Order: sequence, then structure tokens, then C-alpha cells
Amino acid sequence: MTRWSAVIVQELLCTVRERLPQLLLAVFVGMIAASAFIGSSARSSVTGVYQEALRQGLTTVANPFDSFSPLYYARNTVIYIVLIGALLAIVIGVRSTLRDRQARTADLILSRDVNLSFYLGSKLAGLALFVLLVLAVSAMINIGCISIVAGHVLSVGDSARIAALYALAGLFMLPFVALGMITGIRSSSATSALLTPIVIWSVVIFILPLLGTAAHPVSLLNPVSAPPASGNGFFAATSSLVDPLSLGEQFKHVAALMLADPQATGTMAGSIMALAVFAVAVCTAVAMTGRKRMRRMLHD
Repeated sequence: MTRWSAVIVQELLCTVRERLPQLLLAVFVGMIAASAFIGSSARSSVTGVYQEALRQGLTTVANPFDSFSPLYYARNTVIYIVLIGALLAIVIGVRSTLRDRQARTADLILSRDVNLSFYLGSKLAGLALFVLLVLAVSAMINIGCISIVAGHVLSVGDSARIAALYALAGLFMLPFVALGMITGIRSSSATSALLTPIVIWSVVIFILPLLGTAAHPVSLLNPVSAPPASGNGFFAATSSLVDPLSLGEQFKHVAALMLADPQATGTMAGSIMALAVFAVAVCTAVAMTGRKRMRRMLHD
């Protein structure tokens, strides 16, 4: 085993053992498992209303849910990834570098002939592998739950679309892992190390989309991207500036297309490129950390 693979394995083991990531992981996987049944409950409620209206002769149209794809039940997972998944990524990133500073293992490691960029890159690779394993398990659980709710095993095409959604989720969560690592390295206290990336996450997920559209804040919790800004005025001017930075909306846009949402329009390429550029930029910032910065002591 090389020194870098040893760092990756150690990062995996330490992340699995920590209490806060365990709690967030349990909540995330639990919500993924429940998402299909939540969608099924909503469908049953609407179908009950439809059946009553049909019985009273108030409508003759077909039940709109009869034509829905099983992928409908996967739509709620999109918002769980944006909310719980991103927070999980931030926490494991923060704890990764804070652990080194609190235990002073960074000083010991940097006293040897170690390339800091490769060391931090290995830690990031370990965390990325953890995220991918979590998402792979979540995808299998999601496919199984949707199969139960739909009453049949999902087709290969539908399963592939859900798998592609979770692969995209890995790209979405990676920059938040790296962001957590950066604040864990640069913050003067453990409290600010955790709060700073959460504030940045809230700005990226909620504030920026509001600056680019006139959408109601509650609509940002929908698993589809916010409506486009009007053709003129303040929001038209700010939309072109903030849209590429609204990572949550970019992710939701591509996810809606992957899940064949009839409301989704446009193409995936631009949104995927925005997510990839942000991921590369933040991961590069982690790799460029200086040795003196890693040796700074915490104030608490």
C-alpha cells in the first residue's frame, strides 16, 4: 500500500467513525428510502379525490397519474440531495481537516518529506470515495423502493436514469466537500469552520436564485429549477450573472431532464459544465493550500 492509498483508507475509516457524519448519513439515506413512499402517498391522496369527483360526475377526464412514469417517485430525492446531501458533504470536509489540526497530526506529517498537494488531494479522494459509496447505496435503495411502490421492477432505462442522477449528485456534492476542507484549514475556530461553509451553501442555494428570478422562496424547495426571469428589469440584468453560480438550480435543472420531468426544458450541457467548473475551482483551491496555513493552531 502506497502512502497516498493509506491516506485514502484512513480518511474513509475516520469519516465512518465520526458521530455527526453518521447522523447526517442516517437522515440522508432514510429520506432517500422514504421518498418513493412519500410520492406514493401524495399520488394516493390525489387519486382518492379524483375517484370521488368521478363518482359524483364532476369530471370525465382520465386520472392524470395513470400516465406518469415511475421516475415521478424519484423527484423528491433531488431536493434531499440539495439540502441534506450538500450539508453532509460540508460536514465531512470540515471534519477532515479540523481533525488534523486538533490532533496536531498535520505538524507531524508536514515534518516529513510530503508533498502537501498530494496529501490534501488524497484526503479529498478519500472523502469523494465515501460520497460515491453513499450515493451508490442510496441509488440501489431508491430503485428498490420505487420498484415496490410501482409494483414492478424498474426497466433498465429508468434504472439508468436514476443511476445517472446519483452520478450527477456526486459532481454536485464534491465542491461542498472541498469547501468544507478549505474552511477547516483556514478558520481560526471549529465553530467558524463549520458555520462559514453553511452560510456560503445557503447563499448559493437560496439567495442567488432569488437574485436571478422573482420566484417565491418556497418554490426553491421544489425538485425543479426556478422559473426564468422576465425579459427586462432588475432580474433580467442579474439573472445572467447569478445563474451560473446558482449550483442548486443547475443541479435541479439537469436532474429534471434526467428524470423526464415534462416541465423541464433546455439542455444539460451548460448546467453540467457550471457544476464541473465550480468543482474544479474549489478542489484546486484545496490543493494550493500552503504549508504554513496547515500548521496554524485553532483558538478553541
